Amino acid sequence: MPTTDLLSLLQFPFMQRAIAAGILLGVLCGLLGSFVTLRQLSFFSHAVGHAALVGIAMGVLLQLDPTWMLLPFTLLFGIAVLYLIDHTDLWSDSILNIALSGALAIGVILTSFIKGYRGSLMGVLFGDILAVNPTDLWLTSLLLFASGAILFTTLRQQILLTLNQAVAKVQGVSVEFHRYLFVVLLSLTVAVSIKAVGILLVNAFLVIPAATAKLMSQQFSPYLIISMILGAVSSIAGMLLSGLMNFPSGPSIVLVQFACFLLVFGAGKLLGTRTK
Repeated sequence: MPTTDLLSLLQFPFMQRAIAAGILLGVLCGLLGSFVTLRQLSFFSHAVGHAALVGIAMGVLLQLDPTWMLLPFTLLFGIAVLYLIDHTDLWSDSILNIALSGALAIGVILTSFIKGYRGSLMGVLFGDILAVNPTDLWLTSLLLFASGAILFTTLRQQILLTLNQAVAKVQGVSVEFHRYLFVVLLSLTVAVSIKAVGILLVNAFLVIPAATAKLMSQQFSPYLIISMILGAVSSIAGMLLSGLMNFPSGPSIVLVQFACFLLVFGAGKLLGTRTK
């Protein structure tokens, strides 16, 4: 697509909504992803994302907007998995594997009952940020505001929980409350991000910008800011790449994020080699 055509494309409302959604989701996933990476919860968000297939299939079968089935299902699934982790003697990765496999199996079975055209299902599975609507923008904005307000007003507690839960408990932090609250925010973030990047890539959208930021800074505040900036900038760059090369939007965003990670990693190794 020529540059002039791309500039013309930016005049359309759906492209403007996509850019706004990319910025909002990039900042939101950069914020939540920072804590996900440090707390080693990437497999948790991965499980929630894949289990969301059940909510999507139910929405299609009931002829409802999959988003409205997706939000409550991912929320309940995330809370239920954390409850199982806390109340069984099994390792957390075992619980996550069991929950993910069971939910995914149910989701696949439910999709077999969907007859005829499955475009709405495929769109949510693989993501299409160009399809976001004003309701999606309002939901994302509300979640970003709520997540930012909660995490920044309790930043000291969040840092203590991230570093050492035992120390946080000794310091008077309500560990269980904050853990469940974070899982609620994370599950809802996964749900609203799926429409943009799809089930298969939503975990990358959360983890890669935060992991890249971790390579760039060892101090918490800069790390948090860099992660949010990378999330927003990579979303815009990915959409531009999608428009120029006619690639799918979700994979294009993740591809840009992956390229940024490799670039930062390579630069770090090169600079490290030179300083030795």
